[in-house]
Amino acid sequence: MRRSALLVILGIWLLPPRGVASVPVPAKPQDHPIALAGGTVHTVSRETIARGTVVFDRGRIVAIGGAPELPANCERIDVTGKQVYPGLIDAFTHLGLTEIDAVRASLDMTEVGDITPNVSTPVAINPESELFPVTRSNGVLLALVAPSGHLIGGTSAMILLDGWTSQDMTLRAPVALHIEWPAMALDRSGATPDSTLRHQADARDRTLASLRDAFESARAYQRAKAAHGDRTPLHPNDQRWEAMIPVLEGKLPVIVHADEIHQIEAAVAFAAEQKFRMILFGGYDAPRCADLLLRYHIPVIVSEVHRLPLRRADAYDDPFTVPERLREAGIEFCLANGERTWNERNLPYQAGMAVAYGLPADEALRAVTLYPARILGIADRAGSIEVGKDATLIVTDGDPLENTTHVERAYIEGRQIDLSDKQKALYAKYKQKPRG
Repeated sequence: MRRSALLVILGIWLLPPRGVASVPVPAKPQDHPIALAGGTVHTVSRETIARGTVVFDRGRIVAIGGAPELPANCERIDVTGKQVYPGLIDAFTHLGLTEIDAVRASLDMTEVGDITPNVSTPVAINPESELFPVTRSNGVLLALVAPSGHLIGGTSAMILLDGWTSQDMTLRAPVALHIEWPAMALDRSGATPDSTLRHQADARDRTLASLRDAFESARAYQRAKAAHGDRTPLHPNDQRWEAMIPVLEGKLPVIVHADEIHQIEAAVAFAAEQKFRMILFGGYDAPRCADLLLRYHIPVIVSEVHRLPLRRADAYDDPFTVPERLREAGIEFCLANGERTWNERNLPYQAGMAVAYGLPADEALRAVTLYPARILGIADRAGSIEVGKDATLIVTDGDPLENTTHVERAYIEGRQIDLSDKQKALYAKYKQKPRG
């Protein structure tokens, strides 16, 4: 992936308006203990603590309770009447890889070629993106930044939404390999000639053959490499197949992008054949093949609750009810804001819409905190408020899934985050515009 020259091409757009707040400065490391005292602590993984206290030091939570003993030199912050939650996690996004859709130079989420498993997302993340401050202002503090490829797009990274460099921001990488599953259904409308149907079928079959060839080539490369052991290999090092070895060893999952039922069924069959751990992203039709997903223990990252039905015959609320239907079926799931990168701040409202259509409120909160942490392998660091986990927290004046709620404080690994952003600056500017 190529680092976009955003500061040069979009320099004027990135400059703050005159007379308003400047670009937020990344937070300094925590240098003393902090206690958030008196608020309602939503641990997510355990009980909610009324008038509770969360103590954290050196970026980690060290105590939780009604009145835990505070360490020496602890800064006590009174949050009485406020709500304390773990930072929200977006389970799929292009944050840092794209800025403005209409500006080609600001789009850096897709590499040239169909088979690019060696693409590593952190290399291309732009830490200066204006979308980071806007997103974290609404409580989203972690995100899985993923590539968008034609077939095998590369590996994703879990990032923190604050830092000077992409290395500072990376919590864990790689997290998963990404595959865009091809469309399986053919356009069988009456106006479609037989030659077009054959062309569609041939294109689909060629794509699937390319995918199978990639896995077979990677497996052959793995065997050849193992056969040589410590000796000098007889074949050149191939970064594409090197990137796929953790997948073949079961150490790295594969996130397969698929929505339609035939795509999902074909993807699950391929995962079983190739023996890799699969996570489904998209999942519009996932409830329709729940038994299959349960049999193979495949979790689902639901891409967008705010979207239109996939087919004309579907009920208008089918997208809104996907999370509740997955929960009823016993399938592990979490929520993502999808590929609408410019509106990643709306992640909590995706969960709120799911609540309006049947998903219990506590499950909706877990679907943007604890569940993505478990599915994406970072539950040891984030997703809930527990002793030993990172102090990645938000303090709000209400339920974060409601759009009337404001995030008043945010901490990433104990560092207090500047919650100013471009939209707040513009709001402050235009409040001063003369009337009439």
